[in-house]
Amino acid sequence: MPDTSYDLIVLGGGPGGYVAAIRAAQLGMKTAVVEREHLGGICLNWGCIPTKALLRSAEIAHLLRHLDQYGFSAKDIRHDAAKVVARSRAVAKQLSNGVAYLLRKNKVTVYDGEGRIAGKGRLAVSKNGASVAELTAPHLVLATGARARALPAIEPDGKDVWTYKEAMVPAAIPKSLLVVGSGAIGIEFASFYRDMGAEVTVVEVLDRILPVEDEEISAFARSSFEQQGIKIHTGATVTGLEKVDGVVTAHIDAGGATSAVDVEKVILAVGIVGNVENIGLEATGVAVERGHVVVDEWLRTGEPGIYAIGDLVGPPWLAHKAMHEGVVCVEHIAGVNDVHPLDLRNIPACTYCRPQVASVGLTEKAAREAGYTVKIGHFKFIGNGKAIAYGEPEGFVKTVFDAATGELLGAHMIGAEVTELIQGFTIAKTLETTEAELIRTVFPHPTISETMHEAVLDAYGRALHF
Repeated sequence: MPDTSYDLIVLGGGPGGYVAAIRAAQLGMKTAVVEREHLGGICLNWGCIPTKALLRSAEIAHLLRHLDQYGFSAKDIRHDAAKVVARSRAVAKQLSNGVAYLLRKNKVTVYDGEGRIAGKGRLAVSKNGASVAELTAPHLVLATGARARALPAIEPDGKDVWTYKEAMVPAAIPKSLLVVGSGAIGIEFASFYRDMGAEVTVVEVLDRILPVEDEEISAFARSSFEQQGIKIHTGATVTGLEKVDGVVTAHIDAGGATSAVDVEKVILAVGIVGNVENIGLEATGVAVERGHVVVDEWLRTGEPGIYAIGDLVGPPWLAHKAMHEGVVCVEHIAGVNDVHPLDLRNIPACTYCRPQVASVGLTEKAAREAGYTVKIGHFKFIGNGKAIAYGEPEGFVKTVFDAATGELLGAHMIGAEVTELIQGFTIAKTLETTEAELIRTVFPHPTISETMHEAVLDAYGRALHF
């Protein structure tokens, strides 16, 4: 009989789960992962990675329409939706296979099936209703992730009303679509489909798009998207859908005024809810609030020996947050001396639309509401030589400093490649860097990163190029 006793079991093989398992193995723990579908989870298979492959195709489509700006011309430019999707799926498969390799390399045992808590220190694994194994371990890490949230008036049907899964594998690019929700997922799909030629309408229940971002970033993004032809309704709700002969009529209520829009497809992107069902939590001390498992700073639940990480425990719903939670959780279990709880204020957020959006730390409004007296800096891309040379002069960088101490409280960016640039400010925040160190830092020229330096200088009245 195979040995099914382990030091640690991870339920879920997404970014948080597989990273937690690998780190546990590195620390000498006999480790198993139970995954019911695809290693790599939603992120690698249906989220972060394949969407970026799609957005790369959309970026190329945009550039092809503006070849004359760079001295080129071309005729009969067309796209093949099937090939665009096939490339995205191939990228996802490559990385999922890579996760399987990493787990084998680190001697982590992988069980294909669904896991359910079967008592203290016990996890029953089944597949298609048949028992696979019963595993035992003193430590169980729940990393079951989350799924798309549905709304009563617009239930996804996989045909006319899509979740992110259907939106990533279209048989053809629809001529028109409605995106419900303007967070990162909704805006990325709106940007992709618009650049691929679709007429796009976005509906957001709050008073601005990208509502977790700084207000100036949201306003700039809205202006940019509307210039691209995206129609945006804020402070609005979809009250109902009618489907007739391939046309979906969406009824929109905005401030008491109603309107209707006809589209081919609807994408529902109104957040996610944790996968807390059917994993045996009922007989444990694990608490669930608003669809997510409650944990402490070390990712411990209310049940001794059971931990939870990633999307399952709530926002921010980001793969890199889940990965770091997995490491923190496992290192705390193993008694590593220098482990520290994860500081959510130092987690960057990225939206890969066009133009890109990235941020870390407090917005200006949040900083003021927290009682800080702030110094604010701005620098526009139009003042940056590299951005102009690249044909990407749209965007700006905003910095938020504590006027009393010079602490970098937050940084907010919109423009080309800011999802790569934000890591510079993330490192600065992690190191508790002040404006003095940032001002003395030498940024290479010509780079778009110089906009970051100038935004710091501007906060202290020292901007050189604007």
